[in-house]
Order: sequence, then C-alpha cells, then structure tokens
Amino acid sequence: MSDALLSTLAEALAELVTAVETSDDEVLDPDTAAKWLEGTAATLSALPAADRRALDGHFRAAALRHPEGPWRDEPLRVPEAFGLTEDTCAPARAAARATTQAAPAATYAPTPGAAHAAACEALARQARSFVATVRGADPATPVPTCPGWTLAELTLHLGTVHHWAEHLVRTRATVGVPARDVPLGLPRDPAAYPDWLAAGAEALVTTLRAADPDTPLWSPGPEPRAGYYPRHVFFEAVVHQADAELALAGAAEPIDPGTAAEGIEHHLATLLYVPRTAERIAHLDRDGELLRFTARDTGTVWTLTLGGGGFTRRRGSAASAADTEPTAGVTGDSGDLLLLLHRRYTADDPRFARTGDRALLDAWLTATAL
Repeated sequence: MSDALLSTLAEALAELVTAVETSDDEVLDPDTAAKWLEGTAATLSALPAADRRALDGHFRAAALRHPEGPWRDEPLRVPEAFGLTEDTCAPARAAARATTQAAPAATYAPTPGAAHAAACEALARQARSFVATVRGADPATPVPTCPGWTLAELTLHLGTVHHWAEHLVRTRATVGVPARDVPLGLPRDPAAYPDWLAAGAEALVTTLRAADPDTPLWSPGPEPRAGYYPRHVFFEAVVHQADAELALAGAAEPIDPGTAAEGIEHHLATLLYVPRTAERIAHLDRDGELLRFTARDTGTVWTLTLGGGGFTRRRGSAASAADTEPTAGVTGDSGDLLLLLHRRYTADDPRFARTGDRALLDAWLTATAL
C-alpha cells in the first residue's frame, strides 16, 4: 500500500472516529457507532503488520495537525484501540469496544518526569564522552564501521542529529523535518567539529529539560512525544561512540548491559516505523520462522517471529524460551548484540555463537540496516 494512500486513509478514518466519539447519543445511536467501528477494526486487522505500523504513524500525524481538543485527542486514541500498535491485532470487537470506551492510547507510555530528567542527563553524559573521544583526533581518520566516512563525517552526522532533534522539540513539530532543512551553523574547519557538536548537544539537552515529555510531537518511532527524543538520540550516540572507538583504538569499550538491552528494545521497536526497513522486512518471505538473540551476560532473550508483512517480538529469559527452537539464533554479550544488530560487528565475529539457518540471520541483518 502506498504512503500516499495510507495518509489519505488515516485522514478519513481520523475524521470518522472523531465524529463518532464527539456525537451526542441522540444524533448517533451508540449501537450503530459500535458496529461501524467494529467493521473498521475488522478491516484493519487484515492489513500486514508493516502497513498497520505505517498507518499508526499517519493517524498520529493527522491528529497532531490539529490544535489541542477532541480533534487531536480522539485520533491519538485510534492506533491502540484498533490494534495498530500491537504486535498482533486485537479481535475486532475488543478493538471497537476499546474505542467506544475512549481508552488512553499509550502502547509506549510517555516518559515520566523523573525518568525524562534521567534520560536527558544520560544523553548529556554520552555527548561529553563522544566529544572527549574525538577531540584532538585526526578528522580524516577512516571509520571502518561506516564505510566511506571519516571521523569528521561521523562527528558531523551525530552533531546534525542533535541539531535536528533540538529543532523538532523546540518548535513542537507536528510533521517530520528533514535534517537538511535545519540550520547547523557548521564551522569550516573539521577540527572544530567536536566543539560544535558539544554546543549542539548542550542546546538539545537544555531544550529537552525544559520540555514536558508528554508534549505531542512528531517522532521517527512509536512514541510521538517529546519524551521520545532523549532516548532516541542517546541510543544513536551509544552506537556512534563505538564507531569512534573502533576507528581510533581498533576496539569498542564494553557497553553497560542494561543500556545495551534497552538499546536493543529501542532498535526493534523502531524498525517498522522506518519506511525502508519496514519494506525490506515485509519482503523477507520467511513467515512463521523464528529468530532469537540471547544475551550471554544477562540471560535476556529476544525472540522474533516473522510474518504478516512484519514481525512480532517477545522479550524474556532463556528459561522462558526453552520450549521453542528458533530457525536461527545468536548468543553474545548484550553490548555486542546491540552492535551486531546495527551491523557494527558481523555474525562471523568469534564473540558470537550461532545456531540454525545462517541465511535467515543474514537476510534479517540486511533488511534492518539503518
């Protein structure tokens, strides 16, 4: 289904649901409304997972184009109520009932104030760490994990992410803004890029700390709120920190297992919201097959089940996953798995133990390259 068609469908459905939810019982019979919504839910349940995820994003974008009030609030409830944000769709009647009862839409809960502040601080520390790593290094140093990039280009990229996110949060953007349209104030001398990145990261953290994490906002992932951005930029910075360390020292410092685990969660949760990865996953043609990633250091297991034009995921322990045999599996420390999923390491690296169908693993890593 084309992006334009999904956008049009989302606009129409958003208007329909808002009209239904704001109508007086004397104007619209509640039983009739429930039947309409039940029929819509049944239709949406037949969409492939990738299309449901894309439609979720369009619903949220449509809602955020309206000022605060029912024309924003009601469409924001639609994705969860119709099962668009679930790994598997809820039954149609349950979805319709959830909609008519105006259940809150929060598959990805907004970051509470204390957690938001902690995420902002973690982002600030990560930016300082990156700057300390690259400051004074030769900007022309090749970055082997980002083929064709130099250290200057890596720093430029991460600094651009900081400026882009700051612009989106500060302006409360309700639609995506290309990074090329954001003023960067880039210095001419690549040797000055680390200080430029440091200033941009400080501006971003200042803006994020001043923002209500619940503020509705376009985002490139499943949570269209300001509270999404500290974590999103933080995990990107963690991976690029490893890029810089590998370029300069030939090895990456160990990543905290808890940080790595949440980075893996963030990566997997985002894949179906990125059009190019959602499209590739939809065409893997490996429906029903299981891919498992096991963290050797913590015992955490992620089991991915492919199918329906997307995939579902389950996070658990090795014991909870023992009753199913995956089509392919990889075991490694949490931080190494994070870098494998981001293709900083290859599956052939001796730090990983592999089982099962190698072709499935290779196909997944190729399809999910960001």
